[in-house]
Amino acid sequence: MEVESGTAKGDNRPELDKALACCRVMGATLVVANVSRLTRNPDFMSRLVQAGVEVRFCDLPQIEVPAGKFMLRQMLAVAELEAGLISERTKKALAAAKARGVKLGGDRGNLPAVSGKGRSISISERQDKAMRRAADLAPIITDLHATGMVSLRQIAAGLNARGIPAARGGSWSAAQVKSVIERA
Repeated sequence: MEVESGTAKGDNRPELDKALACCRVMGATLVVANVSRLTRNPDFMSRLVQAGVEVRFCDLPQIEVPAGKFMLRQMLAVAELEAGLISERTKKALAAAKARGVKLGGDRGNLPAVSGKGRSISISERQDKAMRRAADLAPIITDLHATGMVSLRQIAAGLNARGIPAARGGSWSAAQVKSVIERA
């Protein structure tokens, strides 16, 4: 169990990561106890929206999937609005400080050095996503292997029998299992 506050900074959420992995693998719903403070943290709300799992809040009425997803996105919009308002106030305060003669910031002459990194960051993000998926599936594949399913086709059949969708939906193939095992 983890406790998230509206002011938490930081991405290290191992229990949330485990819960999201389980929900993605099993197609399950993530249950969050209380939404009241989370609406102030756009990063956390965005993480829930982008996790690709259905989310339910104990302190909100049960809402069907499309409406629930809509509500989650609306809460994210409110969190982003609040973050934007804070950002706007901060910018105004910095402008006022600058007008008073306060020196702000430092040398920002690094743009040429970082401009070519976009593509490599994108590739890295996709590879990280595939690695997380492989890590999510590794314990399940280990369990299948322990029950005697040793060939790639047998493991694919085992994943399909458990109702675990392949990365892009649909059924598992031996080639997909091989790719996951190589990543894990």
